[in-house]
Amino acid sequence: MTEHASWMALALDQARRAAQAGEVPVGALLVRDDRCLGQGHNQPISRHDPTAHAEIQAVREAARTVGNYRLVGATLYVTLEPCVMCMGALIQARVERLVFGCPDPRAGAAGSVYDLAHDTRLNHRIEVVAGVRADEARALLQGFFQARRKAGGG
Repeated sequence: MTEHASWMALALDQARRAAQAGEVPVGALLVRDDRCLGQGHNQPISRHDPTAHAEIQAVREAARTVGNYRLVGATLYVTLEPCVMCMGALIQARVERLVFGCPDPRAGAAGSVYDLAHDTRLNHRIEVVAGVRADEARALLQGFFQARRKAGGG
């Protein structure tokens, strides 16, 4: 778990970058063979792109880094449980493992609302490790949304 916590600390740094930019604070990085291949944070607002989630940013960068869209043997670290879109991308990329911070009870697709990681109808399964540094990830999200409500930003 210590190795997971160290990588998750870097994902939390990415989440803070998103928050500083006014984006929902979610951060991700993709690791293989103890090397970060790609990282990202939420950017759908600034990029005017509904697909610019942290996970997608990390997967895109990792695929460019290795020169292949298949990321076999890789682990994605993300501060919030991925949505359906992001889980679909992880399945297509053949990511081996997903490590996430806090669950998403509204849109989580790795066990909370849906469980695409273990759906036998799909052609790939993903090992899931949930709850790594969950309190820190949850606190970032809660603080972000509390500040928005105070500012009248919904």
